[in-house]
Amino acid sequence: MASDPAVADGADATGRRARRIGIVKSDKMQKTITVVIERLVKHAVYKKYVRQRTVLKAHDEKNEAKIGSVVEVEFSRPLSKTKRWNLVRVLRAGEGS
Repeated sequence: MASDPAVADGADATGRRARRIGIVKSDKMQKTITVVIERLVKHAVYKKYVRQRTVLKAHDEKNEAKIGSVVEVEFSRPLSKTKRWNLVRVLRAGEGS
């Protein structure tokens, strides 16, 4: 399935757009937030769980997400050089609210 172009660009096998839940690390840009997604991955050799982080830039049209907020983002078309995600909703408000 990895060779399927729909899966490669962030959509799942059914054609829906990929969604992720993460924590807002930065809201300093205009209409843009930085979201950190952490996950645990088992090391291949040592079998110890290692924490891995993915950092995404997401479009926040109304500037509603603040630092520390838990948000849901959805994969979209390229909006800028590094921005490929849209804010869907704020699940839990952060410190700046």
